[in-house]
Amino acid sequence: MTIPSLFASHGGFGLNLNVFETNIVNLAIVLFGLYKFLPNFLGSILERRRAIILADLKDAEERLSSATAALSQAQQDLAAAQQKAEQIRVDGKARAEAIRLDSEKRTIDEMARLKQGAAADLDAEASRVSNQLRREAARLAIEKALATLPGKLNAEAQARLVDQSIKTLGNA
Repeated sequence: MTIPSLFASHGGFGLNLNVFETNIVNLAIVLFGLYKFLPNFLGSILERRRAIILADLKDAEERLSSATAALSQAQQDLAAAQQKAEQIRVDGKARAEAIRLDSEKRTIDEMARLKQGAAADLDAEASRVSNQLRREAARLAIEKALATLPGKLNAEAQARLVDQSIKTLGNA
């Protein structure tokens, strides 16, 4: 029993070596045609696809470098903005401290001025009261003296008192 008849007898797989029955010549022609014409056809399609992919890659690289430059610029801008914000914060603290110190100084100056004004008012009031008390004491002394003098002075004593007063006024 031969191998081809063994496979053919079971009705499954068999090997047919007849060239014209199996269309080997047709297959060879088709394969030769594919080998001859397909590389040009597929090659041009693949070449166009390759060019498109390369262009897309180049565009992506350019966008990447542009994005990298923009990111770098944005980071520099952010650093500058943070530095400026820190400077503004420091300046604000210094300004607030200066305003606080100025306000304290003005408050102390105003309190000193009020204290001086109160002391001056107190001195003026004390002087006024003192003057008023002196005048009142002088008035009372004069009234008392005038009330007691007429009964104690006779004409001769009054003349002596007037003369002595005139002398005192003349010496002054």
